[in-house]
Parts: sequence; C-alpha cells; structure tokens
Amino acid sequence: MSSISVPPPKCLQKPLTVPYRHMFGPGPSNVPSRILEAGANPVIGHMHPEIFEIMNDIKSGIQYMFQTQNKMTLAVSGTGHSAMECAIFNAVEPGESVLVAVNGIWGERAAEMAERIGARVNTIVAPPGGCFTIEEMEKALSKHRPVLLFVAHGESSTGVLHPLDGIGQLCHKYNCLFLVDCVASIGGAPVYMDQQGIDILYTGSQKVLNAPPGTAPISFSERACQKIFSRRTKPVSFYLDLSWLANYWGCDGKPSRVYHHTGPVTAFYSLRESLSVLVEEGLENSWERHLKVAEYFHAGLESMGLKLFVKEKRLRLPTVTTIVAPYGYDWKEITSYIMKTHNLEISGGLGPSVGLVLRVGLMGCNSSRENVDMVLAALKDALKHCHKSKV
Repeated sequence: MSSISVPPPKCLQKPLTVPYRHMFGPGPSNVPSRILEAGANPVIGHMHPEIFEIMNDIKSGIQYMFQTQNKMTLAVSGTGHSAMECAIFNAVEPGESVLVAVNGIWGERAAEMAERIGARVNTIVAPPGGCFTIEEMEKALSKHRPVLLFVAHGESSTGVLHPLDGIGQLCHKYNCLFLVDCVASIGGAPVYMDQQGIDILYTGSQKVLNAPPGTAPISFSERACQKIFSRRTKPVSFYLDLSWLANYWGCDGKPSRVYHHTGPVTAFYSLRESLSVLVEEGLENSWERHLKVAEYFHAGLESMGLKLFVKEKRLRLPTVTTIVAPYGYDWKEITSYIMKTHNLEISGGLGPSVGLVLRVGLMGCNSSRENVDMVLAALKDALKHCHKSKV
C-alpha cells in the first residue's frame, strides 16, 4: 500500500489572501488594527497564570459592560449561540416550563434550543417589527408559570430594541428567571443587568465590541446560580456545564482551577483589548454615539424616500437598522451591487424578516457619520442602477 492516497491540495500551496471590506451588515463588524494586533500576541498555555490574569481582566470588563456585580461572569469559548445554549442548558431541566417572547429569529432559536432538551416551551409571538407590553408578559407568565423567560433585547433580524424595564421584577414575582439576549445591543444601547433584574445576560464579541467572532460574554445572577447548582440532572452539554466553566474562570471560589477545555487564548487577548477600548470611551459615551449616529442615518434614509421598518422611534435598535425593502426592487440585487461596486456589506432580512427588509449594522468603530454617508451614497447608487420592475 502506498503511504498516502490523497495528494496535497494545490489550494493550500498558495498564500492566503483576504480582501478588506466595509462590514456594515448585522455582524461581524470590522476589527480595528489595535484589536487584531492584540490577538497576534504569542500563544501561551490556557492554564498559565498570565492567562488567568487576562481572564480576570475580561471578567471585570464584562461586569462593567453589563453593569453587574455578579461573581458568575465569564466568556464562553464560542459565538453568541454557544452562550444562548449555555444559558438554556444550565438553567432548564427536562420537563420544565419555558416561556419565549418571539419577535424575530432569536426567539425562534431560543425556543428550539429549549425544545431540544425536553423543556415544555410556550411562546408569545409579535409580528416582525413589534414587541410586547408588560401586560402581555404578565398574562403569559401567570398562565404558563415558566422557570425561565427569554427576551431578545436587540432583535437584529427585525431591528427592534425591546424595552426591559419592569420585566425582571415581574419574572421574580412569578418565581421565574429572566434571560436576555443582548448580542446586537450591548455597548450600543443602555443595559443595566442588576438594576433591571436580569438573571442571565449574554452577548457576542463580534458586534459593538469589534472583536473577532468566537467568544461570548455571559453573566448569571445569584438567583440563577441557586437554581442551576441545585439541579436534579446534569446539564446535557459537558462543554457548556456551568460548574466546570465557573471553575475555569475562577468564579467558584475554589483555590485552584481544573482543566476543562483548551481556552482560545488568542481570542481572549482580542476580547480583553475590545473591552479595554469600550472602557476608554465609556459606556454612556458609546450609547450616546450609537444613538446619534443612528438618528443621523435614519434622517438620511427618510430624506431619500426610504422607509424604516420599525415605526416607533423608541423601539429602533441603534446598532442595526432595518429598512423596508424598496418597492419594485430585488433586495438581493441591491446588496450584491453594493458589495461589488462599493466593497461594502449590507444584508437582507433573516428569519421572519426575509424579503421584507435591508439591514445595516453600524457598530462600535463603524458607528460614525462618515460611514453613514458612505452607506447612503451606496444605496443611492444602487437604486439608480439596479433594475426596478414596473409592476
């Protein structure tokens, strides 16, 4: 027998080339050179004391970003989906009732994850672009008596910023944990984990934080930890088991950390640097900048005759804007033209908003008036050159 039967692939004998693009879709966003350079530091061991120090810095940065004093604060080794699963897999046992507020794809995904582990899932559903009132929430909590309520704060598929005030207190009235997805909103819109009574909060690294995808900050309240650590059954995932993750991140008060998985050390470098950038600007300044840039963008869109998908201004996500797909145009042709002609990514809808909207994300370093002007010019050019049907 010959030693090998599969020859060396010719594609890997060529140098890697990656184009620069303006990443103005719903994520990932552009990564500043400062954060890229941080990720290029030497690899050291994932159990070395220097890495533990970096992980401690990350924990402090997440606590600031989330506005929480929770000890159980860490970053999951994975994208936002891994944090979503970490939250649900640890907080919910088979047969327990879960309530999911669905007003876009992230509610749909949370419901599916809970169903897969054997939870009894109930949903309240709002049309794309809508949200829920406190009264609707209470009615559903009273009816279904869930152990967990899921709400997407920044629903990037529809461009909705869901109000959070009052929901946490309502959940606690019904002995329910409050789980919030803030992947698309954190750093770009106010979130106060402790003040708003949020029990589990998670995000991703690749949006406002401008770090590469692959790490997912998450935090658990004391109430959440009490339920999680008194489970009758083990979580379905070993990789996402909070008891192991808590030890690796030094959150359990034990004197030593035990090997669980090989942490992505270079991703930790990038995440630490991105949190450092946020700390330097200041949360309130970042919130204000994103809001002002979004308002400038929305005014520019409306002056072009385009319509915003979310009608109520207070419900518009400042990081990801949804534009009603221009009548008579093929949205795919618009996004393809802009990519080809302007080297700029915007996207169509996702999940329930497919075919209804164009989505533009201006997050972190990308949130500026100069970038708004670039997007508006690209849209004007696309509407001038793309085919418009006469129907």
